[in-house]
Amino acid sequence: MSSISAGQLCQRVRIQLPTVAKDVLGAPTQTWTDLAIVWADIQPISGREARIADRIASVVSHQITVRHRSEFNDPKSVAQMRVLYRGRVFAIHNALNEDEANVSVMLLASEGVSNG
Repeated sequence: MSSISAGQLCQRVRIQLPTVAKDVLGAPTQTWTDLAIVWADIQPISGREARIADRIASVVSHQITVRHRSEFNDPKSVAQMRVLYRGRVFAIHNALNEDEANVSVMLLASEGVSNG
């Protein structure tokens, strides 16, 4: 993909990173901080049922396409991120820089597994 037209990215999403804060008693707690609010295209890839914590849960894989950002260059950082869209939480697993052209990034994510 050499360029992205404005019409292709029609969902407004929040990309978040985990941060550790201290609660009233001084114990560390995980919170989420917005890294960016960007336009995206969210497409489901597959769905399955999985056994999570001794119960059956639905897990849906998605491909979320966004414009390239330098934050997606570090695989360790990307694996900690999540995407929020209309109350839905997508845990990001990987970011693929399409054609290594620094134009668009495909975020491979799952919905239905806990990530914050």
